[in-house]
Amino acid sequence: MNIFMKEKHIIEVNRNLCIGCGLCKNDCPVNNIEMKDKKSVIKNQECIKCGHCVAICPKAAITMNGFDESPIELVKQPKLDSNELLMSIKARRTIRKFKDKEVPLDIIKQIIEAGRFTPSAKNAQNVSYIVLKDHKEKYEEVAVKFFRRIKPIASIFMKDAKEVTIDDNFFFKKASIAIMVLTKDKISGSLAASNMALMAESYGLGVLYSGFFSEVVKHSSKLRKILNVKSKNHVVTTLVIGYPDVKYRRTAQKETANVNYL
Repeated sequence: MNIFMKEKHIIEVNRNLCIGCGLCKNDCPVNNIEMKDKKSVIKNQECIKCGHCVAICPKAAITMNGFDESPIELVKQPKLDSNELLMSIKARRTIRKFKDKEVPLDIIKQIIEAGRFTPSAKNAQNVSYIVLKDHKEKYEEVAVKFFRRIKPIASIFMKDAKEVTIDDNFFFKKASIAIMVLTKDKISGSLAASNMALMAESYGLGVLYSGFFSEVVKHSSKLRKILNVKSKNHVVTTLVIGYPDVKYRRTAQKETANVNYL
């Protein structure tokens, strides 16, 4: 089984439903399926449990147990409008001014879902989340006190820190929520955070990647303790999310991409 997963999942093939098309065998990234008597056979249960075989089978003959939900049937393949998506990306701005308006819990759950369904390295699914909502001011207060103490040192290594004013709302900017993204694998956590930010923006929300807060959590044992962040977990980023109280009227210019076509 996938050693990173919390639960044990068993892959099974219903031989009565299997038509021997071989799609699952050809699509398995770890070559864990073989054909015997024109039927698919799982070699062993030590694969990464990516679910490709479950997703590709035209007869739903392959199942994987141990989950709280069933696969969603894709009657119609989802399709994004490429022009609208690219324009949404071009129009993205880091938000630092938020309205005094609460983000509904069902939207927060959808943002988490965007992270949960993001592909992870080796299908580890080892990204976790801490939602700072009703008591986020308590954690921000601890972080502010810590950052004020270390600012002289931080200014030596970060030129921008010299000009920064650390007020009581320095980290969360009075936003409705902040979501900490934690993982042992920085790449998987970063990919999840990016999808979460896009989902938040699809609901008209603004997002601030608070690198400063993530760094404080990394170095403050007190903050890690009250947040119950284990030493083995890395805080990839903290997404500060709320309804923006600012409107940008045009995109920002970017330098030409450095691309080599080989």
